[in-house]
Amino acid sequence: MTALARCHNIEDFRRRARRKLPAPLFHYIDGGADDEATLRNNTEAFERYRLIPRVLQDVTHTDLRTRVLGCDLEMPLLLAPTGMSRFFHHQGELAVARAAARFGTLYSLSTVATTRIEDIANAHPGPKLFQLYVLRDPGINDELIDRCAAAGFRALCLTVDTVVQGNRERDLRTGMTVPPALTPSSFASFLARPQWCWRFLTSPRLQMANVAHRIAEGSTQVSSLASYINGQFDRALNWRAAERIRARWQGPFAIKGILSVEDARRAADIGASAVIVSNHGGRQLDGVPAPVEVIGEIADAVGDRLEIILDGGIRRGSHVLRALALGATACMMGRPYLYGLAAGGQAGVERVLALLRAEIERDLILAGRPRLGDIDRSLVRADLG
Repeated sequence: MTALARCHNIEDFRRRARRKLPAPLFHYIDGGADDEATLRNNTEAFERYRLIPRVLQDVTHTDLRTRVLGCDLEMPLLLAPTGMSRFFHHQGELAVARAAARFGTLYSLSTVATTRIEDIANAHPGPKLFQLYVLRDPGINDELIDRCAAAGFRALCLTVDTVVQGNRERDLRTGMTVPPALTPSSFASFLARPQWCWRFLTSPRLQMANVAHRIAEGSTQVSSLASYINGQFDRALNWRAAERIRARWQGPFAIKGILSVEDARRAADIGASAVIVSNHGGRQLDGVPAPVEVIGEIADAVGDRLEIILDGGIRRGSHVLRALALGATACMMGRPYLYGLAAGGQAGVERVLALLRAEIERDLILAGRPRLGDIDRSLVRADLG
């Protein structure tokens, strides 16, 4: 049995990723902000919603298909945008995109990816979303939007919760930089991962491929991640800017980083197609609610006006069912597939997707709701303790 075949859940992949990666890179995936209370609660909060199955239902045929952001998908679980994937495996974003295509789901490419927009378009014929961080130079923002349109990306996602970087203390302790820089404290960790080091040294230079030609600092030169974000991301980002971006992009448009009903309503007012209910994986403001804790009230307020995607804490297929029951159109995951990527490249990502897809299907059957359209609020009950 191969090492990947011995991974039966996301925690198994997390442990394997830790064995494969130098410590600064593992903790960059794994960590959150401040005391990491939000990071932990993102997953734990799902357990406060109990599943209420129906029995004696005909579950012979299941159907996981759905439509999100104008894309027909084979499952209600999307791959969230994550930065700098070639840190974690030399195949990087290309491996993740190809895995998404094989499973018929949507792949999201980040502004701070290590692979070019055009290369992803060539590798992934299926539905693609580009996640835009608004940089201080509006010319770069417009260029990124236009390149995505020309490359055939189906949707655009504006991330709004990262005008400054959260206090990610794990990165401060490990000295995480772009590209990785050896320090006395990290040297032993890199030395203990010779396969990663060999791949890094023999692969094309790692950089933020879509902005490196316009911004050198942090893209082609060594920089702390906090320095890059705090120096390049636009703190003046506001609703007028979001509306301008919406007008330039002619396709489906999502706003990522929404946690309040008021902001969800404002997103609908400017013509967003979807809101992505997210706290950035617990990596920004610590102490905010888990997405699953607010998805219901947001769905009640604007679910008839736009799609609602939950991003944060997904580790099991049953988490997806809970989110859908509370009003989500679909869910996104980031860390789980990065653990898979670190564990085994494209094959690792595919194994993660296969496991979660099987869990979603099995849990639908056990819940007596074999099709996504059968899911409603009666599937869950809040456990108030």
